[in-house]
Amino acid sequence: MHRVDNGTVLLLLASESRSLLASEPPPSTDDRALHGRDESPEQRSDRNWNDILQELRVIQTGTQIISGFLLTIAFQPRFTQLDGFQVTVYLVLVVLAATSTALLLAPVSLHRTLFRRHEKVRMVTIASKILVATLWVVAILAAGVVLLVFDVVLGRTQGVVAGVGTAVILVVALIVLPSIARRGPKASSANGAKPAADPPR
Repeated sequence: MHRVDNGTVLLLLASESRSLLASEPPPSTDDRALHGRDESPEQRSDRNWNDILQELRVIQTGTQIISGFLLTIAFQPRFTQLDGFQVTVYLVLVVLAATSTALLLAPVSLHRTLFRRHEKVRMVTIASKILVATLWVVAILAAGVVLLVFDVVLGRTQGVVAGVGTAVILVVALIVLPSIARRGPKASSANGAKPAADPPR
């Protein structure tokens, strides 16, 4: 019977451990150049998923405040004095608030459904689209709340002006500014200037 000493066993275990650690291929040079980080695709998906969760938490705070405000209106004595237009706007806003809540819950259900199925890249793609949809629902909800409050307090004309003004501000914040930021480095390159290095994403 062959006798194996402890030193040989430790060497075999160390070799096996190195093999397991090296089982995941290191990020290629192209990946590092493209994404600015020394990470594997799986690590990138995990980071993107965490970023999406953080952004959803930010939206959730605003949605909860607006939803709580809308729920209290129906139980106020003055609610019976609202005209047909105001009641319609209020009900539409309640539906939008419920829709935004459902959208915020969708990534949780998605994660539970695809958990341990190695579908993180697909999950990040779907959750990103859900996040964009949630942004627009909350934006419409915010503009509608401003319209309703100004309409009740000051009048119909002031309400419409305030609602449209809020919508314009939201469009600038959600579309114009991101578009300018996205094509900024390209414009610098076109003018012959060396663009600033993109921060790690």
